Order: sequence, then structure tokens, then C-alpha cells
Amino acid sequence: MALVRLEPFREIDTLQREMNRLFDDWFIPTTRRENGMTFAPAAEIEETEDAINLRLEISGMEAKDLDVQVMAEAVSISGERKAETRTEEKGIFRSEFRYGHFQRVIPLPVRINNQNVQAEYKDGVLRLTLPKVEAEKNKVVKVNLG
Repeated sequence: MALVRLEPFREIDTLQREMNRLFDDWFIPTTRRENGMTFAPAAEIEETEDAINLRLEISGMEAKDLDVQVMAEAVSISGERKAETRTEEKGIFRSEFRYGHFQRVIPLPVRINNQNVQAEYKDGVLRLTLPKVEAEKNKVVKVNLG
């Protein structure tokens, strides 16, 4: 009989990640479900001293098909990827690309100055530079140790 080492914290961590994914998919309005499939662009966020840098992978779309709205505490990106209509010779068409409307709302870790946002869309990657408000740049929090 083989002994199996019980690691309860690893199991709890796995359970927590799965529960977070479940709640994100069902209760947070970051994506829209179409035919049981979820299409949401992958995102990467980086915080520097002066700004929040946000990158989203939205390949196969043109800039005119995207709607980007920046609030002081969140960014909303929506758009629609349209299917190309083609007719095959034998009447069979297969597509593995996802088409349809999507929306993703990304909460920001700090307040930003949404009047000075810089955006670039190149090679299917949307890059947003979101400058922090002055109060957030110089924000120092005193920690009470006792």
C-alpha cells in the first residue's frame, strides 16, 4: 500500500481558484455568453509609479470595431468580431474562430486620470497607458504596528 501525503493547503488553494473562476464567469459582468461559449480578450495589467499599463489581446478586429471607455476606477472594452461569409464547393464550412459581441470590464487598483489616457492598437494588441491621479502617485499609508 502506497502512502499518499495529504497537503490540505494546496487543496484549499485549488478549491479557492476554482470557486473564483466560477464566480467570475457567472456573477461578474466582464464577459457575455454566446451559445454557451465565453469570449473575453486576455488582459495583462501592470502598475508603475506613475501609471497603469493595460494590454488586451484582441486579434482579428479593427480599431473601428472596438469601444473603449475609461472611468476613474475601471476600463470597459467592448466590440464585435464579425464572421466572414464564405461558401465552400461541397457546401461544408468549418470555423474554429469565435465570433460575436464581447464586453470586458476591468477594475483598476487605483484611481486614474481618465482625461490623459494614451491608447495604441497594433497587431491585435490594445495598449492603454492610464496615468494615475496626483493624489494616488504620492499616496503613503502609515501602518500601525501595535
